[in-house]
Amino acid sequence: MGAIAAAFDRKGKDATSPVFTMLKELKHRGTITPTVAGHPLAVIAQSLGKLEKDKTCSKAAVGTNSSEPVLGENHTFVLEGRFLPPAISSVTHLMKNIGQQPLKTTRRILKELDGSYTFAVAFPDKVLVGRDTMGTKPLYYGENESICAVASERKALWKIRINNAHSFHPGNLAILDEDGFVFEPIATLKPPLQKEIKIDDAAKRLQKLLEESTQERVSDVKRVCVAFSGGLDSSIVALLAKLSGVSVHLICVGLEGQHEVGRAIDAAETLRLPLTLQTYTAADVEKALSKVLWLIEEPNVMKAGVAIPFFWTAEIASKLGWRVLLAGQGADELFGGYRRYLIEYAKGVQKLRETLFKDTAMSYETNFQRDEPVCAYHKVELRLPFIDNKVVHFALSLPLNLKIESAQDNLRKRVLRQVAKNLGIPASIAYKPKKAVQFATGVDKALEKLAKKEGLTQRSYVNEVFKEVYPSLEVKNA
Repeated sequence: MGAIAAAFDRKGKDATSPVFTMLKELKHRGTITPTVAGHPLAVIAQSLGKLEKDKTCSKAAVGTNSSEPVLGENHTFVLEGRFLPPAISSVTHLMKNIGQQPLKTTRRILKELDGSYTFAVAFPDKVLVGRDTMGTKPLYYGENESICAVASERKALWKIRINNAHSFHPGNLAILDEDGFVFEPIATLKPPLQKEIKIDDAAKRLQKLLEESTQERVSDVKRVCVAFSGGLDSSIVALLAKLSGVSVHLICVGLEGQHEVGRAIDAAETLRLPLTLQTYTAADVEKALSKVLWLIEEPNVMKAGVAIPFFWTAEIASKLGWRVLLAGQGADELFGGYRRYLIEYAKGVQKLRETLFKDTAMSYETNFQRDEPVCAYHKVELRLPFIDNKVVHFALSLPLNLKIESAQDNLRKRVLRQVAKNLGIPASIAYKPKKAVQFATGVDKALEKLAKKEGLTQRSYVNEVFKEVYPSLEVKNA
């Protein structure tokens, strides 16, 4: 994990210093010293002082603090994230030869290479930027009168006085030059045709795809940890990781006295996997809130309530020496897990189908740019087996009755529960009702108590803490 930044100076001056400034602001994400490269000299500098000493001046620049840039004859390529096998074998060739056909090759990367990544390529006269189809790695863009830039977190853009930072749309290629941004959708998610398939056949196919996805996401490590609740999604992820042949360790967090914590212990014993359990108090929630809001960069009560348990989980993983964290994000959007989908069901099948697709397509804003930063802060990489191009496409193509049977279906995710049953997961887990993480861990109730203590609503309380974290920002998203 790490950070990426890129900029183009529209007045033809220097973009290397702004890129370095952004990377310094994102040092909490990085694992190596920030590296900035610009053209036409393609000078690599690891300090602002060196940039100034070498009189490096380039109107196009890119940088990263996660891996070394790849230098070509007329370009510099930087990557944040990773490509998945079997695509990895062709990556180096593409990166080194991208200068021969810049647009064609970057389009090809987005179309053909699955993975969790963002990339940027600096040329003498432009910068090209791309993001994977699902947008699992955060990326933002913005511009002012003199410069247009992208970065892994909004705070980096705010640091160089770009106040209006927007989420970079997944599957898009952007050109940064004198005219600003030009976006081209290349590999965006599209609604697939609906398939007629029986639940038994669908479950077998889904299981195979999830097995392949999990194997790809653990292929470069010997051990992983899993954000574990004892529920359906995290149990499937944990068991598939175990079947992939890596060492698996479960991590469960929650406030003292939460019933769900005890159930997670029982589930871990059932799966025969080691579990680290850590309980917290309302005081711990209060302590974590400021840091979490600094990382997720918005005063959203629901997002804070989910991000705090993830922050704790990643913190434990880091202390135990685990660098890869698997989680079940995406399953609820793909298979209709949330109770609110019953309301959509009542509005008609087409309405529900549209909502499920939209929620999946927008997960980069609602989920990934919330969860990934709190993990990256602890130098832990979040990997999501459900968010795989083949899994997503297949899940979205399934008939809705394989997900939700009726407007009174309190279980939902029917085909996924069948997968769990086929894997030998006990009914006590496979058919356990969904409970949102902020409620299951007790964080939501703790936030409510903290707010009440201050005589505020939850929303007002989170807004006030956010103002303390970012005093110069106007609160827009409560």
